[in-house]
Amino acid sequence: MTNAQTPRPWPAWVVPVGVLALVGILIALVLSLVTPSESGSEESSGPTVVENPAGPDLSAAESRDESDLLAAGPADAPVVLVMFSDYQCPFCALWSENTLPAMMEHAENGDLRIEVRDVNVFGPASERAARASYAAALQGSFWEYHHALFADGHHRTEANLSEEALIALAGDVGLDTEKFAADLNAPATAEVIAKNQNFGLELGATSTPMFVLGGKPIIGAQPTEVFEDAFQAALESAR
Repeated sequence: MTNAQTPRPWPAWVVPVGVLALVGILIALVLSLVTPSESGSEESSGPTVVENPAGPDLSAAESRDESDLLAAGPADAPVVLVMFSDYQCPFCALWSENTLPAMMEHAENGDLRIEVRDVNVFGPASERAARASYAAALQGSFWEYHHALFADGHHRTEANLSEEALIALAGDVGLDTEKFAADLNAPATAEVIAKNQNFGLELGATSTPMFVLGGKPIIGAQPTEVFEDAFQAALESAR
């Protein structure tokens, strides 16, 4: 069990707000061309026909912070995959079930860094689940809790993302539920989740899932082969 950590300020890689706004406009334009217009609906969260569209270098999305609790793989890995997600997003659940295991293998081999950023476009229950995942991370069990929230490739209903249900799930995962409940409602946890959410939205991640792999965007839960091809290309480029 790890001790609670005080969130650190954003590292020096964070780009100026003006640049983020420009990037957000470009990505939002791509999203508007390939997804339905209703933000937050399940239809707007699904796979699109766009794979690594031409656009700006989004390497600024990479944290590479060794103290990041919502990550897997070495901070100095040659390639970074950033996932902008929502715990009520059905396509995020499918991606975590179908493609994340393959990406985790690359992380375990030291070739890939995976960083999760929850943008919570589906509302308060999503934000609560994101806080819960961070509370689990404070006990060294982020990925176990992440997989439990997306068990068998399905997202939980809003009713099953109540505070009581999230604490019960922590118990099922084997966490200290008293500490979990305290961390779930801690201002420091809310601050971390709010920063991640705001950063993702400023970057243009208003529909989930959205990814940045090797500095290039991938929009939607594309097939695993798309991510494998993009990863191999980014790895070759990094070498």
